[in-house]
Amino acid sequence: MAAAIKIDPKGKVLSFGELLLRISPDEEGLWLNNNQLPFFIAGAELNVATALNLWGIPVRYQTALPDNGLARQVVSFEEKQGIEMAVDYRGQRLGLYFLTKGRDLKNDALIYDRAYSAFSELKPGMIDWEKAFKGVSWFHFSAICPAISQDIANVCEEALKVASEKNIIVSIDLNYRSRLWKYGKAPEVVLPALVQYCDLVMGNIWAAETMLGIPVSSGLVESSQKNNYLKAAKETSEEIIRQFPKCKVVANTFRFDGNGNANYYAALYTSNDLYVSSAYNATHIINKVGSGDCFMAGLIYGYYQDKEPGEILEFATAAAFKKLYIEADVTNLGVEEILSDIAPRS
Repeated sequence: MAAAIKIDPKGKVLSFGELLLRISPDEEGLWLNNNQLPFFIAGAELNVATALNLWGIPVRYQTALPDNGLARQVVSFEEKQGIEMAVDYRGQRLGLYFLTKGRDLKNDALIYDRAYSAFSELKPGMIDWEKAFKGVSWFHFSAICPAISQDIANVCEEALKVASEKNIIVSIDLNYRSRLWKYGKAPEVVLPALVQYCDLVMGNIWAAETMLGIPVSSGLVESSQKNNYLKAAKETSEEIIRQFPKCKVVANTFRFDGNGNANYYAALYTSNDLYVSSAYNATHIINKVGSGDCFMAGLIYGYYQDKEPGEILEFATAAAFKKLYIEADVTNLGVEEILSDIAPRS
């Protein structure tokens, strides 16, 4: 079956979001003795752009940073990697977050330090979206952006309207960050106005419930049956497409952690068909951050290569799984390395 999304592969992917630094203290507190704190350049949308750049897809990254030496060093580093940086220099600071090494974003090991960052102070009218979308075929953002403030949600909508007018493909990752939604509005009040512009929606069934108000069947959490999760993924996907007719593709990831291991698989719904990936079992996970971003990048890569939906899903799933073994927020694996380790169908 031909892919439901068709793009101009010569056009760039524009990824929009906040560039952050992740500071990673060790769990034992040895950093206090060593006077060293490991850091990584971070940001969900930058992770997507970095993976795509590594895989040969032309990318541009749109963000806002303070005009100081530190920010300029980071921008220079990214440009040397081959990423076209479109930076609105303003404000006083670069956003940070602290995450204890080896832990994940859903526990008390996470501390955000993003208030009053340059990106958080963006408002509509500050970015020239006509200029930003020049030569662009695909626009990607995530639900982390509108979680920051109503102003940023409005900036996203401003961008989406221009992208829609230019017939640019739009994708969103429904990644939910409860610690960011602090400005008095629930995600399900804000997100639908943005998702209506999206051609591809990625997330999971629980994110769709929290952020779009699409309920998951009661009792599903207690179920350990894969078929039940996939049935729910199909139902949620159908409802997303019903509510948001511009949407052509819905992707759901499933990762169940326990005792340092993770069971990982994904599903993709398009053109009335549900595709299911190979299943993977991860042991001795190094870093859970950025796996979903790698999956998103894998989907975009597949559509740029005009692959069949099943092939797109298998590549994205394998890329996301292998990301669990990489310490940084982004993948460092090339296309051939990912393709060589795609698991057989089970």
